[in-house]
Amino acid sequence: MATNVTKQYHHVTRSKRGKILGAVQGFRGCTIWFTGLSGAGKTSIAFELEASLVSKGIPSYGLDGDNMRTGLNKNLGFSKEDRMENIRRVAEVAKLFADGGHVCLCSFVSPFAEDRNVVREIHASSGLPFFEVFVDTPLNVCEQRDVKGLYRKARSGLIKGFTGIDQDYEKPENPDLVLKTVKLTIEECVAEVLGMLEENEIIPRTEHVEDVKELFASENEIDIIKSSIEEHSRLNITTLDLQWLQVLSEGWATPLKGFMREAEYLQVLHFNCLQIGGQRVNQSVPIVLPISTEDKVRLEDSSTISLYHNDTLYAILRNPEFFPHRKEERAARQFGTTNEKHPYIKMIYESGDWVVGGDLKVLQRVKWHDRLDKYRLTPMELRAKCNAKGADAVFAFQLRNPIHNGHALLMTQTRDQLKQRGYKNPVLLLHPLGGWTKDDDVPLTTRILQHKAVLDDRLLDKATTVLAIFPSPMMYAGPTEVQWHAKARMCAGANFYIVGRDPAGIPHPLGTKGTIDGNLYDSQHGAMVLKSAPGLHDLEIIPFRVAAYDTKYQKMDLFDPCRKSDFDFISGTKMRNFAKTGVDPPNGFMSPRAWKVLMDYYQTNDIR
Repeated sequence: MATNVTKQYHHVTRSKRGKILGAVQGFRGCTIWFTGLSGAGKTSIAFELEASLVSKGIPSYGLDGDNMRTGLNKNLGFSKEDRMENIRRVAEVAKLFADGGHVCLCSFVSPFAEDRNVVREIHASSGLPFFEVFVDTPLNVCEQRDVKGLYRKARSGLIKGFTGIDQDYEKPENPDLVLKTVKLTIEECVAEVLGMLEENEIIPRTEHVEDVKELFASENEIDIIKSSIEEHSRLNITTLDLQWLQVLSEGWATPLKGFMREAEYLQVLHFNCLQIGGQRVNQSVPIVLPISTEDKVRLEDSSTISLYHNDTLYAILRNPEFFPHRKEERAARQFGTTNEKHPYIKMIYESGDWVVGGDLKVLQRVKWHDRLDKYRLTPMELRAKCNAKGADAVFAFQLRNPIHNGHALLMTQTRDQLKQRGYKNPVLLLHPLGGWTKDDDVPLTTRILQHKAVLDDRLLDKATTVLAIFPSPMMYAGPTEVQWHAKARMCAGANFYIVGRDPAGIPHPLGTKGTIDGNLYDSQHGAMVLKSAPGLHDLEIIPFRVAAYDTKYQKMDLFDPCRKSDFDFISGTKMRNFAKTGVDPPNGFMSPRAWKVLMDYYQTNDIR
């Protein structure tokens, strides 16, 4: 009976693997055999590679030595004969996966060259590609790591026949790839293996595009632009336009180079994505610059347009392209309604009858001087901040409302789940929306103060949380907008995205005369759409589990249908009424300091 084995958790869930199985056409079946000492990093690399392949739509599955010895091979020990049989069985399983079109990733010490040659022959006899990857980590480094404590046991004589201590390891003489983990990170090792697979035409070659495309001009470009600024036509833009300019300039809408041209606009409006280099990039909402007919006539012969807001020059728009702003078509396709009582649709109808698109050169970062600019971090800055915290996973939570204890519970449990899956330091990106919102939403300043109070009350871990502002305006476009929120967080480096109930939702302008429940969008459709949205394969969606106030235990907890009568769903309306009237919510609903911020806002502003 095998002992001293530890179950290893995959980074990819069954639902995600099933969602993308066969997304990339063509047979990709092969086996990659990672061999090396215990603690060399075989499984860490294999599971990270598995996640990378699956994110690209390529079926993949990792077979780990410990996992196999808890199931199929649990009757085998570590004698030479048992080791040989262990490897033979695994080889046969790997062959089946490869034959089924999967890239099978095998992580086994497999110390004997003879056994590894048998594995290669098993695949060769079936005409299946096989790659031997030597994870070359020195014994002293493996022993220092000793994650499972096995070297310590072997040194003390508790384990006999342990490879590297009292059992030889026969290094591969001609491996297909060597990974020296003392010089390479896990990500760099994965890149090496992907390169090998591309070279051998197992997977398609990747078009290497910058992760984030910022649109800021260089210092030299700024000097040149300003020296000829008087020659350019001038256009005054609105505050809403400036918010979208900020989104574009900082790279949230990568790979857009500026306000959309007509071809880009049509792709987004009809397909919710852009076709770039043969790949689909999710971009579900139009980012356009509406102008009046008068401005269109004035500017249509210009090659460069200077964009001003409140007499401040922010950017130039080059090679402008003008096209009609068909507002009803835009509203119908983006929002599923043309009702002008919808707050964002109202602004669309009030905007210009023409749209101008073109490439942007942005001369300065947009600052709002509201004491919150320090929270407005660009995608590149957020990546750097998460890296500085040592993040090996980033999970983002989008919100435009105050945080109650149920939200905090969900975020904390998500981090715990990611750690159970093998991540060492998942970091939370707490990312409230900071652009335009409708008048009755809680303003950004109050929300940031409330979020800070939640952190101060330690409902969330400050050390593993990044609080920042997402500069996008809110459109209340339901599932269409939810894709935009998710894609933008991918640009900021998020691997996981928590999607809430009724994200980007809004009541139907006609109430229950418009829909059965009085809401414009189904509360579950946002999460459902994200699971199959094009261009979001690199982001794993974590569904929002419904939390409610548990009256029995006096705390927010995940709703249990078996104890339905014990739970009270405290709606936003009910919460606002508490705050307006100075009534404290039930104990455990929201952190005390966070509640005080909210109550002070409603009472100070006498909001009814």
